[in-house]
Amino acid sequence: MSKSLVVVESPAKVKTISKFLGKDYTVKASMGHIRDLPEDELSVDIENGFKPKYAIIKGKSKIVNQIKESAQSVDNVLIATDPDREGEAICWHLAHELKSTKKPISRITFNEITKTAVQNAIEHQGKIDQDLVDAQQARRILDRLVGYQISPILGKTIKWGLSAGRVQSVAVKIICDREDEIQAFISEEYWTIDASLKGEKTNPFEARLFQIGKDKAQIDNENQAKSILEDLNGKEFIVNKIERKERKKNPVPPFITSKLQQEASRKLRFPVKKTMSVAQDLYEGVELGDEGAVGLITYMRTDSTRVSEEAINSVRNYIDKNYGKDFLPDKSVHYASKKGAQDAHEAIRPTAVERTPASLKDYLSKDQYALYDLIWKRFIASQMKPAIFDVTTVDIKAGNYLFRANGSIIKFAGFMSVYMEGIDDEADEDKEAILPELIEGQILKCLNLIPEQHFTQPPPRYTEATLVKVLEEKGIGRPSTYATIISTIQDREYVTKDQGRFIPTEMGRLVNSALLKSFPEILDVEFTAKMETELDDIEDGKIGWVKVLDDFYKPFSKSLEKAPEAIKSVKKDMEEVTDEVCELCGKNMVIKWGRFGRFYACSGYPECKNTKQLNHKETTPVEPEMTDEKCEVCGSPMVIKVSRYGSKFLSCSQYPKCKATKPISLGVKCPKPDCDGFIVERRSKKGKVFYGCSKYPECDYVSWDKPVPEKCPKCNAPFLVEKSSKAKGVYLKCANEECDYTGNIE
Repeated sequence: MSKSLVVVESPAKVKTISKFLGKDYTVKASMGHIRDLPEDELSVDIENGFKPKYAIIKGKSKIVNQIKESAQSVDNVLIATDPDREGEAICWHLAHELKSTKKPISRITFNEITKTAVQNAIEHQGKIDQDLVDAQQARRILDRLVGYQISPILGKTIKWGLSAGRVQSVAVKIICDREDEIQAFISEEYWTIDASLKGEKTNPFEARLFQIGKDKAQIDNENQAKSILEDLNGKEFIVNKIERKERKKNPVPPFITSKLQQEASRKLRFPVKKTMSVAQDLYEGVELGDEGAVGLITYMRTDSTRVSEEAINSVRNYIDKNYGKDFLPDKSVHYASKKGAQDAHEAIRPTAVERTPASLKDYLSKDQYALYDLIWKRFIASQMKPAIFDVTTVDIKAGNYLFRANGSIIKFAGFMSVYMEGIDDEADEDKEAILPELIEGQILKCLNLIPEQHFTQPPPRYTEATLVKVLEEKGIGRPSTYATIISTIQDREYVTKDQGRFIPTEMGRLVNSALLKSFPEILDVEFTAKMETELDDIEDGKIGWVKVLDDFYKPFSKSLEKAPEAIKSVKKDMEEVTDEVCELCGKNMVIKWGRFGRFYACSGYPECKNTKQLNHKETTPVEPEMTDEKCEVCGSPMVIKVSRYGSKFLSCSQYPKCKATKPISLGVKCPKPDCDGFIVERRSKKGKVFYGCSKYPECDYVSWDKPVPEKCPKCNAPFLVEKSSKAKGVYLKCANEECDYTGNIE
């Protein structure tokens, strides 16, 4: 008969751990959480110190009874759930259910599922960390209070089925804020001039105009560029200064959870959810032939870069043996963890560096191999010497102009021979090249001067990698929750993805606006980050969990009372006037939000109560339409595209190689004096159609009436506009307010 019952979370762990323990141990799985707050009610007694009302999760009673039955026939119970808040909470709930067995219960933890780690944990049994449990409980109750009390208000005032979350709603706000930045961004033209140069006995190389006189070169338009080119004509290009220096590039630390999520997104195109799922498999154990199930990596939910001395010695021996002493630093490398990191955990690393990715390839799935390869290489590289570059900067004078060329050569690859970290949204920086041998005072031949037009670009939309990065930087949520957050905001259709980047949907924008108006503190980034810090303080025993909840709930409850009316006003602001005409009274229809989604309603309400279903076909993507117009930048044909707000615009057919765009003229010149722009269709951030000048923001002309390129037959005004009324329907009117001409649309 077994003497001890070991309870873990998953069957995969059961298989891996069982082979390390003899017949004196029975290993069972709880299959994750066994108790939680029931879903059919709030399950929190707010008036009684936020006391939670826990119950066995539906479908888990059988598992709990089996664990209890196993506990009856052993001397003691060892609970070995994951070493974090969630794991500690599962442990606490299991202990609660096993109390009736009257068997001694101990807590054991390990950072990796290896024989040494498991046996060491059994030899050093401990107690449940109540502070850790309280931190998890506070988070769970906090999320329940927010979700279960805001979501019904959204359902009643906007649309059934909507939800809000303490962290997910902030993530949506961050995505909406970025979209607002992009929409408000005004692209500015600028030019660069590169010189193709050659020494008497050297290969050609390029240098960029860097300075004019004592000022940094700034070329705003083509005329300035042409003027500089004319001035450079006949100038002598002389090497003015050569600066050579050695530059070191240090390796990056082994992975923590957030960095693994970001890098797997960049390099493997893994969604965050997939990364955590595959990492869980590698941690819990993979079958390695005769060796059986083996845990291949340490625990994958960690914010610490600490590595055990045993693991450091092992990787240093591996580097020495396989790469040589030139790649091994004199001393082991230790990395500082970020403030507040739980150093009880280690960084994510292989449990044995001798298990190379190549040696495991036959046993791993494609995804498991790719992620293990990433983790293994980063860990090896983290204990290697820095890479060394020879960096050269050459300044070349041509009269009053200074050109600069940058070059670099890898002198020693160091850690880069194993691993290089990926880059997010690489900037358009001056490219470094291998430069020829030059000497100061040397005269160079100018082969060509190359002017190039550029346009400043708006900030990029977030990818999963960059969203995780900003959430971590701002202290929103925790890396262990990012996968759930990113999945939820997509499942709720608050955001969608376009070419791997997040775009808020109309519903996402509406809910974000509603929450900003009614619960500004919930969407405040600093407030949310402060809540995360307080949860950490609960974990560290610095503050009680009830106080944290009480301090949050007092102002929150007041916002709950005012929310319905605040959200209704947001809905009113979000109404969109359309060109659709009411067939009953002739007034324009508006798009409104109801509890079952968007619909058309007559703007004449309440006199006219006509409504009809919104035709969603208008949102179907449209294939670009070819035109005869040529791109002013590269000469390629322009195509007509439709923006996500429904406006049409001209775009170069060579996108993304050429990013030139321009608005489509309605054939009407801007009526403002001294303006040479033309009228184009635009849409507001709320989707309302209006008409403005192509020279915006230099020209601020706007109109809600659609211009028609026809002269007024009565006063000879340059164009007419479309109007609508209940009596006439849609008709034409002179743009000149002093003229009373009206006409029918043919």
